[in-house]
Amino acid sequence: MTVLICVAIAVVALLALAYWRAPLWLSSLLLLAGTAYLVLGRGVHWGWAVTVLALLAVLNVKPLRRAFLTGPLFQVFKKITPPMSQTEQEAVDAGTVWWDRDLFSGKPDFDKLHHFPAPRLSAEEQAFLDGPTEALCAMLDDWQITQERKDLPPEVWQFIKEQGFLGMIIKKEYGGLAFSNHAHARVVTKIATRSGTAAVTVMVPNSLGPGELLQHYGTEEQKNYYLPRLAKGVEIPCFALTSPEAGSDAGGIPDFGVVARGSYTDPRTGVLHENVLGIRLSWEKRYITLGPVATILGLAFKLYDPEHLLGKVDEIGITCALIPTDHQGVQIGRRHYPGSAVFMNGPNWGKDVFIPLEWVIGGASYVGQGWRMLVECLSVGRCISLPAMSVASGKLAAYTTGAYARIRNQFGLAIGRFEGVDEALARIGGHAYQMDAAQRLALIGLDMGEKPSVLSGILKYHNTERMRQVINDAMDVHAGKAVCVGPRNYLASGYGAIPVAITVEGANILTRSMIIFGQGAIRCHPFVLKEMRAAMADDAAAFDEAVIGHVGFVISNLARALVMGLTGARLVTAPKSGPTAQNYRDIVRLSSAFAFLADMGMATLGGSLKFREKLSARLGDMLSNLYIATAALKKFHDDGEPREDRPFVRWAVETALYDCQEAMNGFLNNHPSRVLAWGMRWIVFPLGMSLRGPADRVGTRIARALMEPTPARARLIEYMYLPKDAADPVGVLEHALHAVIETEGLESKLRRAQREGQLKAITARERLLEARGKGLISDAEFAAVERARQLKREVIMVDDFDQALAHPDPQAVRRVVI
Repeated sequence: MTVLICVAIAVVALLALAYWRAPLWLSSLLLLAGTAYLVLGRGVHWGWAVTVLALLAVLNVKPLRRAFLTGPLFQVFKKITPPMSQTEQEAVDAGTVWWDRDLFSGKPDFDKLHHFPAPRLSAEEQAFLDGPTEALCAMLDDWQITQERKDLPPEVWQFIKEQGFLGMIIKKEYGGLAFSNHAHARVVTKIATRSGTAAVTVMVPNSLGPGELLQHYGTEEQKNYYLPRLAKGVEIPCFALTSPEAGSDAGGIPDFGVVARGSYTDPRTGVLHENVLGIRLSWEKRYITLGPVATILGLAFKLYDPEHLLGKVDEIGITCALIPTDHQGVQIGRRHYPGSAVFMNGPNWGKDVFIPLEWVIGGASYVGQGWRMLVECLSVGRCISLPAMSVASGKLAAYTTGAYARIRNQFGLAIGRFEGVDEALARIGGHAYQMDAAQRLALIGLDMGEKPSVLSGILKYHNTERMRQVINDAMDVHAGKAVCVGPRNYLASGYGAIPVAITVEGANILTRSMIIFGQGAIRCHPFVLKEMRAAMADDAAAFDEAVIGHVGFVISNLARALVMGLTGARLVTAPKSGPTAQNYRDIVRLSSAFAFLADMGMATLGGSLKFREKLSARLGDMLSNLYIATAALKKFHDDGEPREDRPFVRWAVETALYDCQEAMNGFLNNHPSRVLAWGMRWIVFPLGMSLRGPADRVGTRIARALMEPTPARARLIEYMYLPKDAADPVGVLEHALHAVIETEGLESKLRRAQREGQLKAITARERLLEARGKGLISDAEFAAVERARQLKREVIMVDDFDQALAHPDPQAVRRVVI
């Protein structure tokens, strides 16, 4: 019995060492000491000592370890590791890892998280938001843009150019605004709450495109000529990457160029250049935003050199060039029609178009470097553009739906008081909080100099999917008002734009199922990339160091997941006390569980995990939801932890952690090895799946906060454009909301008087007059109720048209019959 107790103590000790990630030498020393005690002090057979000593020798003595353990494993690893293509290698090497590495470590450092600087706008950036951005939003009529003109009005285009909206990312030395990424995103967000078309027009030149690429890779001549012209809107840029045969597989583009000598006339100068070294291009591109109106075309293509005019390689690789759109042979100007998301987007093509080598971005020294250039810059744009538009949709949905749910009545009660509507409002507010928090944290990283490629995929997928959810919920609450398209419908345009956001910059299906975990597992894991590079370099020594660390990492996460699962993570030290303390503990627990499951998935499925996209997607969901949960806590911390925001952060974090748990459950349910899956489940969920989504009462608090002009609501809709005009379909909401809240007591008094038989008139208007005549309400109260009812009618009215659906009736709101 004593020996069993000793063994139990030893197991607990080893579990503790693994939990605290003790170094191998310390664990080995303690194991050796424990074995010696059992053999010498308790009479255990000396064979155990020999076995333990041999095992420890193999683990700690490098020559023995490499001979008997890591060396044979290295040979197997080299055979089963799938080879990387050049484009895959460049994608893996692109960008940086940041907070996502902490989440993959199983032991996130929250002190580091909260020491990241809170996002702040400079005085210049704030002035731009309050000045030109506010003025631009006031100029925008979304109905006119999307339904009548199908384009921005000329004066809006001119204002955008003159005020520098197209040069927010360009350095001041070239005439740009040189805004922070945070400011750039907030400008896009504010515009997007007013007009998606205008937001896309502004965001694309500031995202992945010629401006970004030129600043990083352009020659001095290219920078000095193009950047000032781009900054002031003299040139309108577009970037052509997607081909009919290569959408998400951008590395497989069929468009090509051949190094050759030829002649061309420079459209900028009109000068003919003869017998110059250049490229003969043939391409067909589609879905190119700003393409129909662009004056300068960024083009990605594969470059070949069969005559070896540049070197000894036949296939040079993906290359990026900058071509004036009035250059001979460039076909551009036609438009695609992406439904209600009306913005300038279209195809372009050319056959045997000759350009000089100096039009390659970066010049001749950057031929074949196009894919690396693109993937390095893509992470920045994907963190800003579409996530910012998704945040805008969340803010608009929260603001309008909350107000509408308080203003609109059914059965004598504001519809927001019904639990079904309450539930939808909670999702809208909670998802809006998640989206804003997720982007804010990524923007902090960008402004610290990071290029978080994995986080950009998380933001692209999860923010646009949440955009889809909040708009759908908002449509449900607004019901017929949102279904009938017209100038008063502030949701239809955003609803119609959802497929665009889901599709562009990497289709969401692909982003979730392949990119997030596929790239995250390699980049964020502390050992996998080291092992892969060691295998590719045939470096057995480097592999030995990496794999022994990896083994310890797996054992540690196994121990941590098990211990925290058994204790509910209550032994974990939280960086904060109060209502969020357990959230931090649960994140640490799930982070360790995720790291363990990720390693087990890669170890047991190997290269086939790349093709088991459903499992890979669930692993990506785990990482993504851990990121969203920590981002929500960071936002709450940076905002000063206001008491009014507690329901929002609680909903955001608890929903993300519950979704993470569900992803783990799905992974375990579908792992091909049922025995291994049972073992992993016992480690990760020893007491079952204990996490629950947010309680109904939390959602109700969110709904109530959105239905009143509360501080929490004001923080949630920060950076939204709020028109003040009561004639504006969005602007009237605030007027109506205040008026309805102020007269709720009077309306209740009038309904009670009607039930008691004091008011006998048939219509509501006549009963109101009767109440004043009988002295039940004063003249001032009569005026207040009449005004509130008129504003309410302005809110709930739906546009009607002539039979050709050409002209809405602007006076419909005055059409009072009963």
